[in-house]
Amino acid sequence: MALYFTSINSGSNGNCYYVGNDNEAILVDVGLTCKEVEKRMARLGLPIAKVKAIFISHEHSDHIKGLAVFAKKYQLPVYISAATLKSSRLLLSEHLIYDLAHSQNIQVGALQITAFSKFHDAADPYSFTVEHSGVRVGVFTDIGSVCDRLITHFKRCHAAFLEANYDSDMLSNGRYPYFLKRRIMGGHGHLSNAQALALFLNHRPEYMTHLLLSHLSKDNNDPVLVENLFKQVAGETLIKVASRFEETEVYFVSASVEASVAYHFNPSAYQPEQLNLF
Repeated sequence: MALYFTSINSGSNGNCYYVGNDNEAILVDVGLTCKEVEKRMARLGLPIAKVKAIFISHEHSDHIKGLAVFAKKYQLPVYISAATLKSSRLLLSEHLIYDLAHSQNIQVGALQITAFSKFHDAADPYSFTVEHSGVRVGVFTDIGSVCDRLITHFKRCHAAFLEANYDSDMLSNGRYPYFLKRRIMGGHGHLSNAQALALFLNHRPEYMTHLLLSHLSKDNNDPVLVENLFKQVAGETLIKVASRFEETEVYFVSASVEASVAYHFNPSAYQPEQLNLF
């Protein structure tokens, strides 16, 4: 069986990632409004009924903006660490809250989600992998530096969302104040294009079919530049930039299908009521 995945949005204006199989799915972060997530999932032909849980990476607003409303409306369990929940100041229904910890493995239907700690300037930040039938998709964004944990999980992924936040020269010569540049580059901020590329070059598994470059800076990166940078060395791996303005296509990856294929929505496969926005 395949895993399907898409970026609902990726950037400092909001982050939300979908990973699932034929029967169930999870969201990593809900940094857009509930209404916007609903609209984008409907355009992609992804029924919200398939979403069985939400996993929160950290408490910054571009990752939790729509969480409280979305979780309450659809009564979805939210996996979030105690420190992240406290720092978020969100009011979530107690029965929807499930604790999150480093190296925790969580079963959601047939999906196995693994959470692991990362370097970022947040209370208790996490990255995730989602696995089904031996196929793994990683969500690796908002990372200050590459650590052994990230390398270990990246090396096992058939597909991944990988942060390539900034071009070093653009950031250094840009308009950001010095303290903000230091925060971004200081080891607990974000990954540069060069850091992400080094991870990809040195630790990409031969079976990785898709890499979605994620969380690009609006001011300090260029989507064309970074996409071309990776494509020059990608071989058979599909390289795409996850947009900060719209959803990407839905891609799928299978242990038995070594191809870069996009999933296309077939409206006849869904009942009309499944596309209604409530």
